[in-house]
Amino acid sequence: MNSILRALREARELTPRYVGIICASVLIAATSLLTPYLTKLATDEVVAQVGGGGRGLGMLVWIAVGLLVVELANTVLSNVGGYLGDTMAMRLRAILSSRYYSKLLGLPQRYFDTQLTGTVINRLHRSITEITQFLQTFSNNFFPTLITVGAVLVIAGSYYWPLALLLFIVYPLFTWLTALTSRRWQKLEHEKNAELDLAGGRFAEVIGQIRVVKSFVRERQELAAFDDHYRAAVATTHRQSHWWHLMDVARRGSLNVIFFGIYIIIFWRTAAGAFTLGDMVMLLQMIALARTPVMMMSYLVDSSQHAIAGSRSYFEVMDELPEPRATIGEVRSPDLDAPAGAEAAASLPVPPARGWDAAGPAFAFEDVSFGYGEDCVLKRISFAVARGERIALVSESGGGKTTLVNLLMGLYRPDAGTILIGGVDTATMPLDQVRSLIGVVFQDASLFSGTIAENITYGHPGASASAMEKAATRANVHEFVAKLREGYASQIGERGLKLSGGQKQRIAVARAMLKDAPILVLDEATSALDSRSERLVQAGLDELMADRTSLIIAHRLSTISTVDRIITLRDGRIDEIGTPDELATSGGIYAELLALQAAGTKRDRRRLQRFDITA
Repeated sequence: MNSILRALREARELTPRYVGIICASVLIAATSLLTPYLTKLATDEVVAQVGGGGRGLGMLVWIAVGLLVVELANTVLSNVGGYLGDTMAMRLRAILSSRYYSKLLGLPQRYFDTQLTGTVINRLHRSITEITQFLQTFSNNFFPTLITVGAVLVIAGSYYWPLALLLFIVYPLFTWLTALTSRRWQKLEHEKNAELDLAGGRFAEVIGQIRVVKSFVRERQELAAFDDHYRAAVATTHRQSHWWHLMDVARRGSLNVIFFGIYIIIFWRTAAGAFTLGDMVMLLQMIALARTPVMMMSYLVDSSQHAIAGSRSYFEVMDELPEPRATIGEVRSPDLDAPAGAEAAASLPVPPARGWDAAGPAFAFEDVSFGYGEDCVLKRISFAVARGERIALVSESGGGKTTLVNLLMGLYRPDAGTILIGGVDTATMPLDQVRSLIGVVFQDASLFSGTIAENITYGHPGASASAMEKAATRANVHEFVAKLREGYASQIGERGLKLSGGQKQRIAVARAMLKDAPILVLDEATSALDSRSERLVQAGLDELMADRTSLIIAHRLSTISTVDRIITLRDGRIDEIGTPDELATSGGIYAELLALQAAGTKRDRRRLQRFDITA
């Protein structure tokens, strides 16, 4: 239950709405309790008038008016409470979702290396839905239940104390039987949720790469694996539901026996003349009111178990350690009353990085080591890159080229050593400043759904239309965009699926151009393109690299040969550093690549592939 209370604390700004819902619920309970009392008065008055007494028709009319007023008040209050509950639940969902998303955006890259995207998404939907549904149900029902129980016990006790005693026994008995049920149920719920998260994670992964699945004819196998997770969840649900309902028979059966005793007492006391007919009608209605809270308690307990299990999954993520110097900053609640887009518009630009204007290398690695877990990928790497210099990284596949790029961008922290940008240790810089100095073009263009304009301006949302178009022209994007009916407003689909590989990559180049960062990283930016597309993208890259410091992971020797220096990596260490001409005759990795290219045999081409290199 602590996790549920923590969820409430996470959204403490909703306290006025909670109070409003509770007040409405209390008044609803009060009006509900007035109905049996007015019914008693009407019953006794009718009996009296049938016997020749009573206070006449006017009295019955006034009682009927009282019932109307009570019912109308109940109707209005129910809808007011419902409105507050609906809006509170959606606000709570928005707050918890925003904080979850904010937390994810601030987590280090290592977290995402071990998580399925679909699992992260499924956990968000399941956890927050269960938390909000429970809190809405709880706020609408708990306090009316409490008031109803207390009032019924007092009224029943005022008529005959054994009635109140039997009713009092009901609630601790039911709570005790529920506690016996809860522990095992939660354990099974955790097992079931694990299977559902795996199923949801794989589902999202497969749909995101459906072309690969179809190409390798893996539809049946993927469906079978998906069904296996649900089959395990169904089996767990069988055990869970069997246990729950077996215990529910014990709980409700014990209530049935106790209520049987209560009904016997009421009928006996009425027949003996201790209760009037109106008293009997009122007490039976009161007992019905007391029975409803017991059933509601069962539902609340059931909902609370789901919410507790869901909130644990939610807070497992919220308790993850954030990325040091994270760009997103502290996890915070959104301003839900601000106009749409107001928070994004109010975002401050990234401040200039201190030290960048000083003299010295653009960036440098000093004795840097890094590993994923126990596997050491880079060992004591040291080199400096001058401003405006073009550097190529060459190694065998898996030799650490991309890892060096990730370290430079602050996606991982080195295990040892120092990385400097503009003469400043990046460990002392906010990550938004580090990344503001680096433009990246990945092998995968990594576009988002939306328009071409939105993707080009992704790194510079405030850019003017003319600046965007200028970058697009330099990157050879304008050529094909001009042929589209909606131009830059054209929708490109999820991950740009409506575009060719070359078109997507040119948009990625335009995006990096518009960002206009002084350091450029090209991570095999043309490796997946055909010859014509590569020429167009390469022309854009040449424009992009002008007057910038460039770090290139290239897959073609023709690209490598045009750089100022080459850094070769072997077994996680720097093997050689030099110009293409110097390394061509040194006997190292680059010289080996040139020799393999010149030989041109199938065997040599296969050896080139070890380096992700083609001619």
